[in-house]
Amino acid sequence: MNTKISKQLIPLRGKPIIVYTLLAFEEATLVDEVVLVVNKGVMGYYERNIIERYGIKKVKRIVAGGVTRQESVYNGLQKVSEQTKIVAIHDGARPLVTPELIDRSIQSLGDKSGLVVSIPVQDTIKIVGRDQVIKETPDRRRIWAAQTPQVFPLEIIRKAHEMARADGFVGTDDGSLVERVGLEVSVMLGSKENIKITTPLDLTMAQVIMSRR
Repeated sequence: MNTKISKQLIPLRGKPIIVYTLLAFEEATLVDEVVLVVNKGVMGYYERNIIERYGIKKVKRIVAGGVTRQESVYNGLQKVSEQTKIVAIHDGARPLVTPELIDRSIQSLGDKSGLVVSIPVQDTIKIVGRDQVIKETPDRRRIWAAQTPQVFPLEIIRKAHEMARADGFVGTDDGSLVERVGLEVSVMLGSKENIKITTPLDLTMAQVIMSRR
């Protein structure tokens, strides 16, 4: 969105977007702690105006992010408590995630190497070349749109991130980092309401969804 402030701090029904996200994790029964990764320049702001103001108890550490999303997740993983066995990585700009979805994703991991909350696509997808000519039409029955949380054993996702850094690989989500090291990542049915707010239309949709809850 064309705004000077971080999209996580954009107001949504009277509160910053990130507050709804954090409150969902606060209410999730299987979440023990939250490591919040933000821009270095606003760490103090988050401490005073988000964590303290809204009484968020599970945020144990606020960590400076990196240049990319992948770097930011890596930084956060370095600050997770060593007794932690499972991590659920979530986009702060998905405020409509529910505590139930978070708990279900963690519980569904089981002995898997990774689990990505996702939804089946409804539109027909086209693979297009640089010349804007359609090269392929994949079977949409096999295509899912990835959301978050994305859940992994801590040891596996840390190693996957470290290998990606060593190889100079940049993925668009955390699941892809685990996939590239040869481990299987499963999907779990998410929710169409679990949208990521990146445009003004997304913000309007979020307001409508929240008004119906």
